[in-house]
Amino acid sequence: MKAVQHLVGAVIAGALLAAPPADAQRLLAAVFLFEMDDAGLHGATPEREPSDRVRLGRLDELLVVSLERSEQYAPVAVAVDPTWPSLRTCGGCEVEAARRVGAQVTVTGWVQKVSDVHLNINVVVRDVATGGRVAGGSADILGDTDESWTSGLAELLRNQILDSPTAK
Repeated sequence: MKAVQHLVGAVIAGALLAAPPADAQRLLAAVFLFEMDDAGLHGATPEREPSDRVRLGRLDELLVVSLERSEQYAPVAVAVDPTWPSLRTCGGCEVEAARRVGAQVTVTGWVQKVSDVHLNINVVVRDVATGGRVAGGSADILGDTDESWTSGLAELLRNQILDSPTAK
């Protein structure tokens, strides 16, 4: 699992380093890897299914590419402290990491597996200066497939994050 996380991190880091510099209108965004929240396990963190790890990696890539292509955000590379238990529950620990790299916002995401066929994808954008939420949303998906995961994130980004009224 660690090897997959490092590989996905390296791919994303390469994409982030290749991103064009932000202009005055684009916010520097510290993008963190997607996490998995299996609601049926009540907080336990078992070894992920290989298909889940691959799908999380695809979501990471789609998120970075979508932010790069937007006129709102310019992704910036950020190191993650391996001792953090979860970005969803660490009380804003990602804000300090984003501040260290000069980012203006953080972007975190997670997939909540409610059942074998019902999942939701969540993304939150926070202002680094205040820690307050700038944008965010959730997309419910039915079906635990590659297509449902990627189309769910694409819909979430299109309708609730990028160019949404809350993101301005």
